[in-house]
Amino acid sequence: MTEIDNKIEVRDLRKAFSGKVVLDGVDLDVPRGESLVVIGGSGTGKSVLIKNIIGIIHPDRGSIKVDGEEAVGMKARDREAVTAKFGMLFQGGALFDSLPVWENVAFGLMAGHGTSRVDGKEIAIEMLRQVGLAPAVAELSPSELSGGMQKRVGLARAIATKPEILFFDEPTTGLDPIMADIINDLILQCVRELGATALSITHDMISARKIADRVAMIHAGKIIWTGAISEIDHSGNPYVDQFINGRAEGPIQMEIGKP
Repeated sequence: MTEIDNKIEVRDLRKAFSGKVVLDGVDLDVPRGESLVVIGGSGTGKSVLIKNIIGIIHPDRGSIKVDGEEAVGMKARDREAVTAKFGMLFQGGALFDSLPVWENVAFGLMAGHGTSRVDGKEIAIEMLRQVGLAPAVAELSPSELSGGMQKRVGLARAIATKPEILFFDEPTTGLDPIMADIINDLILQCVRELGATALSITHDMISARKIADRVAMIHAGKIIWTGAISEIDHSGNPYVDQFINGRAEGPIQMEIGKP
């Protein structure tokens, strides 16, 4: 059997909320074993795209295949087998305030994989070590952590189940430049050590340039350009050029200014 080249394939994905179209026929391939970063401004559909792929939101139309298997309309039990392949670092960390750090990290292992609390704590401490946090952090509550530490804990939780696919939702938002670079380095390290496929969404071009093998830009609910990160400065696409250079003038601004 020929190996499937793409870990995730999205075709003609459409989603609207209260009549407002957010995804308007998205086509996207996430190559197996690579890191793909979707860039775009606020409100362009990045978060909605990733939530549809994960299964938090259901599309109005279209196809989402994971390892060649159609996930849209999949029965709950079959969907669980697909989502077991996923790990995700949420934008705000999404840690449970009522649980200590180690239980946050081991939550997926204990709730979804039947791991005991003793083993879960041991694994959690090792995951924390991998993201540069001392064992003592395991006993703290999320409220006692800085923003950067919360991101690291979120990353430790994302990799704890050794997922095949990692999702990163604006991983550097709210961090100072040094901590953002540390998180980017950790993302690269974790993806390489797991041999995972990664899909990230961000508007941070410094982060995108560091963690991406390939980049796709979403605008007005469609993917308007894809290519290797090495090609992005010479994309020939005026939308991409304006976005990556942070220019106020250009086609994106002109469309925002329409009545």
